[in-house]
Parts: sequence; structure tokens; C-alpha cells
Amino acid sequence: MTDIASRVYSHNWKIDPIVRSVIDTDFYKLLMAQSIFRRHRDTNVTFSLINRTTSVPLANIIDETELREQLDHIRTLRLSRGESTWLRGNMFYGERFMFSPDFVAWLEGFQFPEYDLQRKGDQYELTFEGSWVEVTMWEIPALAVIMELYSRSVLKNMGRFELQVLYAQAMTRVWEKIQRLKMLDGLRIADFGTRRRHGFLWQDWCVQAMREGMGEKFVGTSNCLIALRREVEAIGTNAHELPMVYAATAEDDDALAAAPYRVFEDWQKDYAGNLLIILPDTYGTDGFLDRAPDWLAEWTGIRVDSGDPITSGERMIGWWQSHGQDPAEKLMIFSDGLDVDKIEELHTHFHGRVGLAFGWGTLLTNDFRGLVPNGGLEPFSLVCKAVSANGHPTVKLSDNPKKAMGPTDQINRYKRVFGVGEQEEAEVVV
Repeated sequence: MTDIASRVYSHNWKIDPIVRSVIDTDFYKLLMAQSIFRRHRDTNVTFSLINRTTSVPLANIIDETELREQLDHIRTLRLSRGESTWLRGNMFYGERFMFSPDFVAWLEGFQFPEYDLQRKGDQYELTFEGSWVEVTMWEIPALAVIMELYSRSVLKNMGRFELQVLYAQAMTRVWEKIQRLKMLDGLRIADFGTRRRHGFLWQDWCVQAMREGMGEKFVGTSNCLIALRREVEAIGTNAHELPMVYAATAEDDDALAAAPYRVFEDWQKDYAGNLLIILPDTYGTDGFLDRAPDWLAEWTGIRVDSGDPITSGERMIGWWQSHGQDPAEKLMIFSDGLDVDKIEELHTHFHGRVGLAFGWGTLLTNDFRGLVPNGGLEPFSLVCKAVSANGHPTVKLSDNPKKAMGPTDQINRYKRVFGVGEQEEAEVVV
């Protein structure tokens, strides 16, 4: 077991670059990249870092030189032979050849494209522009770098024993959470914490703790590198990025309204089985379900990622029933801002009525709340999103208006096209 405190105390480039591999990323990113590779290689996109928690002045906390060094290091990474073999031959979701030879060959030659970093006041403006299939690969590593540099900055003046105590407290917290969750009958839970993790070593420790403490109730990790090294399942499907780019490149309002469903038409051609998970909230869940084609009701499940989860879950159960589907044979995945209390509440409410799974993110891999003076390691909401496609701005509405993004005029247009009315705001913590 890695002595995390000692490694944090003596970080150096040789053993602790923040991002260690091309596949130190989430599984859904590779699945989406393959779909993009097949259909949209000519689409040009811009991704941008967005700090939703503006009270955290990242540019005053993170040294620009260190940030550039870490980003430049990522551009030197190449897929290793062992990683390539894992992608080509490992079984994912019961399918041995999930990734096609031509996509893996492309990934073997892949280099992260250039980035643009500027300081704007007390925040950083970090953008990536180019071919969609290349630029999309920056999302997870960029977030991981910012989050870990933030953590390192907060901890840099701590002594060795102080760090040992800090990590002992954090480990105890994780273990106590695991002991509570393991009591839930039929629980299925995965690590979804790569994007806003405290650090790679900490995420790796959390996965090991989950594996030992929860046994078969722990179903895997979203992080491909950790899945490979720890021999656990790689977990993930798709994200809001796909409908956002499809919508931005739509030619008119009719094509815009159809864009979310075109995403799933293409996804169904590429993947099957447990990868057929609907993410309905990009432009409002209610409108999406009201207009959804009947064949979508036959898919394996749905992921709930914004809005009130119980309200959304009930809405989805009703939708399945109205289409002659048995919710007990479906899978509902919750992934928005989860921690133990919320997981227990949702499990109690839905258990036995629908298949349940939980993607536990930031509050698994980055919960140091109250362990550092002055709130130094409080979680904050950082994302890296596609902000334009082929010169057109992207828009996300979500079921929580505080997660909406895009120019005001386009947000209003999307609300009109997708029939989004009044929405209830909820605080975005992570």
C-alpha cells in the first residue's frame, strides 16, 4: 500500500506526474471518442475550463509555471503496448472487442493537441481547439491537473507528521462511509471520481478500499488506468458532450429538436447491452421523455445527473410503465453530487422497484471537508466543456438552471425549441 503522505511530502516528477497515462481518464471518454472517430472527425470544437465556484481564485492558488509543466507533460504521453493490449483484448461489459482495431491504432499514435492558457483576473482561461476526437481527450486530464495542483498548493506547507494525520483522518472517513454503504442490500456502486479527485494516488487508494470493504457491491471504476492496474471493471457510457455538439451543429430548429435522439441512434449502432444508457437531461428530462421515440424505452437504463433525483427517478419509472416496460428489469444510475446520506436515501426509496446503481464521484475521491483549516480543501465545482462546435456556441440546459451554460440568446432559443418551462434551482456543490 502506497504511503500517500510521504509521497505528497516529497512529490517529484519521476514518480508523481499528475497524469500518468493516456488512459488515466474516464472510460466514457474512450467510448465517446471512438464514436466521434467513426462519424465526426471533421467536426472542429473548442473546449474550455469553467470554474463554477468563482469564489475559489484558482490563478491566485495554482502557480502558472507548474500548471504549464503538467500540461506540457501530458502532451508527451503515448499509449503503451500494455495499455493497447488491454484495450484490444480485455472484456468490457461482457464484450471482448469493444474497441475496433482502427480506433486503437489511432489512439496508439495519438498526441494531446496544443492548449491555450491565459490568466484572466484571479482565474485561468484554459482552452483547447481542434478536431473533436483529439480535443475531447483533454477534458479529464485538464480537470485532474487543476484539482491536484490545487490540493498540492493547499498542502505544500504541511509537515510530514501533519500530512500523516490528515490522510489518516481522510482514510478513516472513507472507511466509515464504506461500512455504512456495505449494509445496503443489493447495492451496486462504482467510483466515478476521476475528474475532481484529490490526486491519482488518493483515487487509487479509494478504489482499493472500496474493493476490499464492499466486495461484490463495488462494481468498478470509471478510471481506465486504475481499472487496468487493479484488475477491476472499467465503468462508463456517455455524457452531455455528445448532444451538446450535435445540437450546436444542427442546421435549424427542427434539426436541433432531433439532435439528442440522433445521438442515441448513433450510439445504438456502436454499442449494445449495458452501454445503452439514456442521459436525458441535457435539454430537460421532461421534454426529452415526452418526445422520445418508442425504441428508446427498450434500452437498458437511464442515468440521473441533475435536478431532484427522487422526482426524476419517479418520472422515469412512469415513462417506462407508459411504454409497457417493467422498471424492475431496467437500470437507473444516479451520479449527481452523491454522498452516503443521499445514496442511502435513494436506495431506500427505489430498491426493489427498479435496478439501481450509483456512480460515486467527488465526495468519494476528494472529501477532505473540515480536515484543513479555513476550508482549504473544500470541494468546488470545476468542469471542462465543449463551448463551440464548427463555430457555433454549445448550450446545456440541465434540470438544474444553475448548471446551464451558453449565450443567453441561445439558452432562450433552446428553451423554446425543447419546451423547457420553469425550473427549480439547486446548489451545485460538485
